[in-house]
Amino acid sequence: MRTSHDLHVGDAADMDAVADESVHLVVTSPPYPMIDLWDDLFTARDPDVRAALEAGDGDAAFELMHAQLDDVWAEIDRVLAPGGIVCVNVGDATRSIGGEFQQFPNHARIVDALRAQGLTPLPDVLWRKPTNSLTKFMGSGTLPPNAYVTLEHEYVLLFRKGDTRSFPPGDDRRYESAFFWEERNRWFSDLWEMRGESQGLDDSAHEERRDRSAAFPLELPLRLIRMFSVRGDRILDPFAGTGTTALAAMHAARNSVGYDLDGDLFATLDDRVADLPSASRRRVAARLDRHREAMTDRDGDYPAEHYDFDVVTERERRIRFYAVASVTTREAGRAYVLDHVPVDGTDLTPPSEDGV
Repeated sequence: MRTSHDLHVGDAADMDAVADESVHLVVTSPPYPMIDLWDDLFTARDPDVRAALEAGDGDAAFELMHAQLDDVWAEIDRVLAPGGIVCVNVGDATRSIGGEFQQFPNHARIVDALRAQGLTPLPDVLWRKPTNSLTKFMGSGTLPPNAYVTLEHEYVLLFRKGDTRSFPPGDDRRYESAFFWEERNRWFSDLWEMRGESQGLDDSAHEERRDRSAAFPLELPLRLIRMFSVRGDRILDPFAGTGTTALAAMHAARNSVGYDLDGDLFATLDDRVADLPSASRRRVAARLDRHREAMTDRDGDYPAEHYDFDVVTERERRIRFYAVASVTTREAGRAYVLDHVPVDGTDLTPPSEDGV
């Protein structure tokens, strides 16, 4: 099977290259309002943001920044197919404005915005990002009462457009895209622990971009794509950054489209897809081996149709993984075409430590 992946330089509030109701899943992480490294971005689009910050009016600045994101949420509602899912990774912000330290609840404001678009909120996920930094504690150290709790979590907010998505009975794409029973138990918990990762912007000329890319680790969009889409679906990231969601879609045999104002960030994706065929097979091998290990201490009730192991539920029987066979770059850092082939569990590269 073949998938396509297109990245566009432009404003996600006007995604003219994406047709109405053509996207099945949105996985994204927007710039976080009231985090100072994003101030210039929000101010460039609305100078009133800077005026509010300089006047010490944090509430006004917070609302002005979110008003810019609201335009993107409206566009997402337009392009999302009925039954489609939206996954938004966002963290709250802590900041001193006008001499007062406070928390700005980005996640709550985005929930309100997407509800206003008519999307249905679903149970969300807390993504815990622990840090070992000795300076992470804020306030008056060990003296009560003026110390502050350290934020070591972000949110993955989940929404659905309308009713649940329907499929033809016995649909191959859906059943081949099933996840294992033990994956279901781990993935559908409301608390995830995973660390972030470098985005490959490692030279001094890219220092500012490295900060602003603020991307999640590949494991996060890859997990969400496997949870909430099927093989061949179209995935959208309106804040694409270095293309991590696109890369996850490639691994998962989905199509993707992304937008970002800073097209220079896309260039890193060329390096990340260079080893994709072998990396894809390593991830498939790792996933198969993890299932075999999970079945060591229990008896499966059903034989898998495509692999040499049992599975726990009947709905897992037809599960089938696809590996990337080839990558064609149509435009450097902007457009890719991938061919995928099903794998039967033999002749796979040994799994790597980072297999997800």
